[in-house]
Amino acid sequence: MELNILLFGITKDIVGQQKLRYEMPQGATVPDLVEQLKKSYPKLHNLNSVLVAVNNEYGQKQQELHESDEIALIPPVSGG
Repeated sequence: MELNILLFGITKDIVGQQKLRYEMPQGATVPDLVEQLKKSYPKLHNLNSVLVAVNNEYGQKQQELHESDEIALIPPVSGG
């Protein structure tokens, strides 16, 4: 299945674009996606955490992804 992923902050800088079309197998979960993205973009390993939002809600640990989902990578937030 092909997923549409929105990227923000440092994740956008690492990947080099704001939107990404990414191929994953049927039945892939949120952790599967993060693992594959880190393989494709090794600099993502340098981030303390990357949150995944699915359909405007934080993705659950074993949440299965679907091609119609709106997915966003949210980088760690810093500042004060």
